[in-house]
Amino acid sequence: MEVVRRLVDERPVVIFSKSSCCVSHSMKQLITSYGANPTVYELDEIPNGREVERGLQSMGCKPSVPAVFIGQKLVGGSNEVISLQVRGKLVPMLMEAGAIWVWNRTSSTA
Repeated sequence: MEVVRRLVDERPVVIFSKSSCCVSHSMKQLITSYGANPTVYELDEIPNGREVERGLQSMGCKPSVPAVFIGQKLVGGSNEVISLQVRGKLVPMLMEAGAIWVWNRTSSTA
């Protein structure tokens, strides 16, 4: 768990992913579509990926990817992120974390 905390520390948005995971790719696309620039760790490409994956699992991430942290807090996986989006809470959370500063609601429909 400590290795995960170190990777998340002082970053507004962190996504733990695997390069072959289409759901992880979708989460990265969703977050970046709001103008955020998440730090992405591909667990199958970093040297300590297995250790990080075990840390995520010990924090309750099952499956371990995608795992999204916003404002150093574990949001969860794709279900939790989509739920936040549907309820209109994802953008305010990104703004509070300093990941985005301005959001123009009409820009997503253009």
